[in-house]
Amino acid sequence: IDEGVLPAGFRSLESDEIPQDRPLYVHQERALRKVSAGRNVVVATGTGSGKTESFLLPILGELARERAAGTLTPGIRALLLYPMNALANDQIKRLRRLLAATPEFTFGRYVGDTPYTAREAEARFEQLNPGEPRLPNELLSREEMQSNPPHILLTNYAMLEYLLLRPQDMDLFEGEHAGTWKFLVVDEAHVYDGARGSELAMLLRRLRDRVDGGANLTCIATSATVGA
Repeated sequence: IDEGVLPAGFRSLESDEIPQDRPLYVHQERALRKVSAGRNVVVATGTGSGKTESFLLPILGELARERAAGTLTPGIRALLLYPMNALANDQIKRLRRLLAATPEFTFGRYVGDTPYTAREAEARFEQLNPGEPRLPNELLSREEMQSNPPHILLTNYAMLEYLLLRPQDMDLFEGEHAGTWKFLVVDEAHVYDGARGSELAMLLRRLRDRVDGGANLTCIATSATVGA
């Protein structure tokens, strides 16, 4: 923060999830510096070594920077792409803890079982999370995300294919809230090999073309297997 890699507003995110008195690991600091400078990176490091922070810190730093500048409007800043819903579910739980005190930063999980209406989504959330309050910045339904795209969107590669095709989801990429995309994160990148890897490559090219030709999109891949 003192060096300007992260904005001063990042200090407001101090929490047990991101304790700001704990030194970063070398790979976390290198990734943070490179991503903040607009570089594309692959983070290959062991399980439990903090890969998530390598992309979450620069993403949250960008949101804090836009908040301070008064430009934090609805619109996707970061897409977190997971090979399985279970991994997206784990990440959404962490985001709830991380962003509980930062209602300005919105997030949502858009997968096959995401309910369409807000009412359905509220009922599903209460059923799956008894006693847990819903955060105002978590968008639970498709209609909420279609009308006001979240700053951080979590999905899987199969769902991303549908999102790029369906007219009702076009506002995630273009229209009133277009031009806001900053980050594309591919988690567990090693699972995309062979035919699946070729399919994902074409899918990401289409995504980059849709969001301003990919000119302002920083790409981050993470894996605990690649590069061992």
